[in-house]
Amino acid sequence: MNNKKKNKASSSFRDPSGFLFYKNNEIYRQVNIIYKENYDYLMKSGLYKKLIKKNLLISHEEENIKLALSDDAYKVIKPQQIPFVSYPYEWCFSQLKAAALVTLEIQKIALKFGMSLKDASAYNIQFLGYRPIFIDTLSFEKYIEGRPWIAYKQFCQHFLAPLALMAHRDVRLNQLLRIHIDGIPLDLASKLLPRRTWYKMSLLLHIHLHAKSQKHFAKKTNEKDFIRKKFTPHSFLALIDNLESSIKKLEWKPGDTEWKNYYEGDSYELGSFKHKQKTVSGFLDEIQPRTVWDLGANTGIFSRIAKNKRALTVSFDVDPACVEINYRLTLKNKEINILPLLIDLTNPSPGIGWENNERNSFIKRGPVDTILALALIHHLAISNNLPFDKIAKFLRKICNSLIIEFIPKSDIKVKRLLSMREDIFSEYTQRNFEEKFDKYFKIKASAKIKNSERILYLMIRK
Repeated sequence: MNNKKKNKASSSFRDPSGFLFYKNNEIYRQVNIIYKENYDYLMKSGLYKKLIKKNLLISHEEENIKLALSDDAYKVIKPQQIPFVSYPYEWCFSQLKAAALVTLEIQKIALKFGMSLKDASAYNIQFLGYRPIFIDTLSFEKYIEGRPWIAYKQFCQHFLAPLALMAHRDVRLNQLLRIHIDGIPLDLASKLLPRRTWYKMSLLLHIHLHAKSQKHFAKKTNEKDFIRKKFTPHSFLALIDNLESSIKKLEWKPGDTEWKNYYEGDSYELGSFKHKQKTVSGFLDEIQPRTVWDLGANTGIFSRIAKNKRALTVSFDVDPACVEINYRLTLKNKEINILPLLIDLTNPSPGIGWENNERNSFIKRGPVDTILALALIHHLAISNNLPFDKIAKFLRKICNSLIIEFIPKSDIKVKRLLSMREDIFSEYTQRNFEEKFDKYFKIKASAKIKNSERILYLMIRK
C-alpha cells in the first residue's frame, strides 16, 4: 500500500478491528478484515441509519480501499470531522452525565437490531456543542444471546464511578480520570464514596458489590464459569435500564464560588462592561477568526460574542461551577458552535496514555486562530507568580492572534489579590506588559475600557 503522507493516529492502536489515520490533515478509519462481518451487519441491519437519524453516531463515507495503510484492510471510511477533541477529565458533571446516557441509549437501540457495544469508553464520545455523539463505528458487534454485556465494567469505571464521586463526594474528583485512563477502578471508587451510598441500591449493586465481586473472582480460577451463566435479552435490557436510572438520579448543583459571579458587583460599571463587549466584538470583526479559545471564560459571556460571529468557540475555565453553568446554557439554547470545558492553565491537560501520546495535550490541540484572554492575566501573574514573558511565550504557542486585557494594580480586583500577600510584583506594569508581549506579538490595536483603567489589546503573532 502507498503510505505516503499517511500517519496512523497515536490514540488508535488497541482495537484489532481497525484504526484511525490521517492523510493530508484529513482523518480516515481503516476497517480490518477481522471486522468484516460486524461492519456489514451494522450497515445492512438498519442500525447505522437509525443512529445517524437520531444524531447519536458520527456519520461516514466509504472511500477508495487504496487509501488503506495495510493489506488486511476491508474498507476505508472517512468519518465526519470533530472540530475539537475533548476528554472526560475536561468535562463538567452534566457533560459526563449526558455522555453516559447517550452510551446507554445507543446500547438499547443496538439490541433491537441484534447488536451490542463491545466498548463503553467515555473516549468514544465527543461533543458537537451541547450534543454528545458516539464516534467509534467499530465498537458494535453482533449480539450473542446469553452473553453478559462485555462493556459493563468499563461503563461503570468510565461513567458511573466518576459521576457518583462527583455527586456524593467532590466534583473535582473527575480529575482522577486523568490518572486512570481506563476509568476509575471500582474498588477505589467504593473506598472514596461516603458510607451513605451503601444504602442506595444502584450504587451498592454497580459499584460497591461490583468491586467486591471483582476482588472475589480475581482469586478464583472459575470466573469463566460465572461469565457463562445465562444472561437473557430481558436481563440485558433490565441491566441497561437500571444503569440508566442510576445515572439519571445522580445530581450536582453548582454552588457559589469565587468565579461564578465574577462579572457581578464591583468588577465593572454597566457602561464599562458594555463598552468592553463592544470593543471585543469590534476586534473580532477586524480579524474574523474561524476558531476561538476563550481562556478564563467564566460562564461564557464573551465566548458567545465569538460564537455569534460563527467562530467555533471553545470556552475554557478552571471553575467546575462556571463550566457547568456554561454547558447548561448551551443545552438551553441548543448551541452548536460553543464547547465549555474545564482547564487549569497553570496545569493544563497533558499528553497521557501509552508513550504519553494516546490523548493529546492541551497545547498539541492548537494552535487556534484567536485566543480571548480577558480578566485573566492578573490571576496568572499575581496569583500564580508567572512572569509576563512566560505568559506571552505560552500564548504564542497556541494562537495566531490574541485579544487580551491588562488590569492595573489600581483596579479593585488586583487590589484584592494583593491584600492577602506582600506586593513583590514590581514588574507588573502596563509598560512591562507591552514590552514583554511585543517580543512575541505585534500590538495591532488597543482601547481603554470606559470608566476604568483596564486596557484591551488586539495582538497578532510575530
